Amino acid sequence: MIHISSANIVQITLWILIGFSVLTWTIIFLKSWLIWGINRNNRAYAEQFWAASTLQAAAQLEQTNSALGRIAGAGFHALSDVHNNVASMLVLSGDLQSILERSLRQQISKERKTLEQWLSMLASIGSTAPFVGLFGTVWGIMHALQSIGQAKSASLDVVAGPIGEALIATAIGIAAAIPAVLAYNFFIRTIKLTEAELEYFAIDFLNLAVKSGLKASAGEVS
Repeated sequence: MIHISSANIVQITLWILIGFSVLTWTIIFLKSWLIWGINRNNRAYAEQFWAASTLQAAAQLEQTNSALGRIAGAGFHALSDVHNNVASMLVLSGDLQSILERSLRQQISKERKTLEQWLSMLASIGSTAPFVGLFGTVWGIMHALQSIGQAKSASLDVVAGPIGEALIATAIGIAAAIPAVLAYNFFIRTIKLTEAELEYFAIDFLNLAVKSGLKASAGEVS
């Protein structure tokens, strides 16, 4: 049977907290890069879309490189499906405007899931890291008390090591939690703004289709 001392438990706790910190900053950098790329591609697609002469011309644009493009692609695909007489499918039941609204809403939901990936991990680290640090602190103090009992002395050289480890565990726990919480709040706000942009575009797309008489022939929109 493996015996784990109090000192080893504190060290394990420290490594867990360091792992939390590394994971937090990895998520922060990757998520920042992802959102930056999404916003850049959205701006590029929006410029091309609104510069198109007609809705039919906009349908010829590359649609897979940006969230806005994928939303527009879902709308064009729904219009094309209806025109190709597959409206008997349950997913295409209802009038043409309702079908288009449903397709756009479903695509927005998919984009939201992509944007929200790993946020739950940040939230979990932000809420648990301080308690993991506190756990290490408690074990460090217990180790200090054991050292005092064994040495029958409360001198500085006896308690300095265990107490130092305990304080370090608390500090690292807080240091891991603060960036996670701040990043989570920042990303939530950024994602809400991005999602609002997607919804505005979907509304504009729907209105444009309505103004165009909801023309959905394959030759016109695909």
